[in-house]
Amino acid sequence: MTSTPDMDLWPIGNCQVAGLIDRSARLVWGCVPRFDGDPAFSSLLSGKDPSSDDAAGLWAIDLEDCVSIDQEYVRNTAILRSVLTDHHGNSVELIDFCPRFQRLGRTYRPVSFVRIVRPLSGSPRIRVRLRPTRNWGDPNVVRTSGSNHIRYLLEGVQLRLSTNAPVGLLQEERAFRVEKPLHFFLGPDESFSGDIALSIEEMLRYTTQHWQEWTRGLATPFEWQEVVIRCAITLKLCQYEETGAIVAALTTSIPEHEGSERNWDYRYCWIRDAYYTVQALNRVGALDVLEGYLSYLRNIVDEAKGGMIQPLYGVLGEPTLIERVAPRLAGYRGQGPVRVGNQAYEQIQHDAYGQIVLSNVQAFFDHRLFRIAGREDFESLERVGERAWELYDKPDAGLWELRTRQSVHTYSAAMCWAACDRLANAAERLELPERRDFWADRADTMRAKIEQSAWREDTNRMSATFAGDDLDASLLQLLELRFLSPDDPRFRGTLEATEQGLRRGSHMLRYATEDDFGLPHTAFNVCTFWLIEALHFTGRNADARELFEEMLSRRTAAGLLSEDIDPASGELWGNYPQTYSLVGMINCAVLLSQPWSAIR
Repeated sequence: MTSTPDMDLWPIGNCQVAGLIDRSARLVWGCVPRFDGDPAFSSLLSGKDPSSDDAAGLWAIDLEDCVSIDQEYVRNTAILRSVLTDHHGNSVELIDFCPRFQRLGRTYRPVSFVRIVRPLSGSPRIRVRLRPTRNWGDPNVVRTSGSNHIRYLLEGVQLRLSTNAPVGLLQEERAFRVEKPLHFFLGPDESFSGDIALSIEEMLRYTTQHWQEWTRGLATPFEWQEVVIRCAITLKLCQYEETGAIVAALTTSIPEHEGSERNWDYRYCWIRDAYYTVQALNRVGALDVLEGYLSYLRNIVDEAKGGMIQPLYGVLGEPTLIERVAPRLAGYRGQGPVRVGNQAYEQIQHDAYGQIVLSNVQAFFDHRLFRIAGREDFESLERVGERAWELYDKPDAGLWELRTRQSVHTYSAAMCWAACDRLANAAERLELPERRDFWADRADTMRAKIEQSAWREDTNRMSATFAGDDLDASLLQLLELRFLSPDDPRFRGTLEATEQGLRRGSHMLRYATEDDFGLPHTAFNVCTFWLIEALHFTGRNADARELFEEMLSRRTAAGLLSEDIDPASGELWGNYPQTYSLVGMINCAVLLSQPWSAIR
């Protein structure tokens, strides 16, 4: 079975906690009591072989003499089914999920991980290794036990394993025969009321029903339905439902490429990433994610009081995310450092003002929403628009979060323009002609300045910065923002230059110049999806479909992508699952698919 960590991981979760299961059916990553908490399961970043005697931070259910493992999600759910078979033909079924369903008028989503082991054939023998860590990789966890449970005292959290498996054999990690279904509930340190087997089977039924009903409400395209459904479910898993925050990924510190030290903590809510997430999910009708996120944004805007909006916040809206290194963890494949927190919260990134308005503007028009935006919401967003107007032509760190230099970035300026342009649309909707004209005039002024400052006549392209003549894949987003149209010669020239300068085979770099860490070696997956969209809109639909199919072939067995890919080897790098990449798959599938009328 696999021993070297790779990106072939299966997410499970319930919008409170999430875990990653590897190809050997081991739970190797999972933080408690929420996405950005201490990893009780930290093996993914330990640098150790998870099959070794001293491995920690994992929950393995190992079948003796195992020779094959087949894995798949239960259809249209976040529930993983693994079938483990040994060389004698003995086999077990392993079900992994985090409970999530409606109960007593509320969503039940406890801090818990559930595993069920069912014998399928022969006389299978398993060994259970439940070895949580505390304080970022410390294996010294105090344990106590009772007749049907084991308690684990972690950092600020106590977890209890309730089970109908033999507790003594679990504590000793001794192998035993599976002769009946075994149920494991790792969750709050509370007594488990009722029959554990019946209760967990009921949780499984309810959780299955919940996800399948949620999926049934998606407006999927005709083609690539399974791609869209899996990406949508996983994006939903990245929302911390209590507040509506959407994290950029479920992991921290998986390097952007081998030996790069470009290891960042993505378990926070970036205003930019969340905007793209709700935009994609809106296209397939998952409005619950938008509504939750808008609630989170309203609190962020209230706290800012008309002042600076940070690029990212904690899942509870925390503004301070001090970055530090976790010394006990060697890192993914031993390639540290493992970072906790993200210094980018201190950066100046002006595009956030545009993304806040763009995320909110739908609420003025969409009658499906429970809460339609009104005059008070508009006035609150006007404060955001004022910041966009003040700052659109000022230097910032840009969307790639450069740490050592600033420029006036065309992408940031265009996002600020979009803020004012969309405010004019909202004012029109609210029948506020004076405010409509006010914001439209500002948008016109901003557009003229951006066009004058970013266009390079001699190279026939837009520049990524006002001061230079730089190529950057984010320039392709001028189309999505409706700043340029597909038939505009300036966009055509920019697309040609960007594709020629940044495309590496089937993949797109963000940029090809040195940054704080030297030259980038991997392609940024969402940039390839931006290219696919641009190819489609400029009439190269066959090229777009071919490139999209190529990107789909790079997915993990779970049907997902991380942030980055090595253009030469095709190996995935970067945090996982990455919302940007999942957004790209949804957007391109919706864009390129044949209509449903093709088969009606």
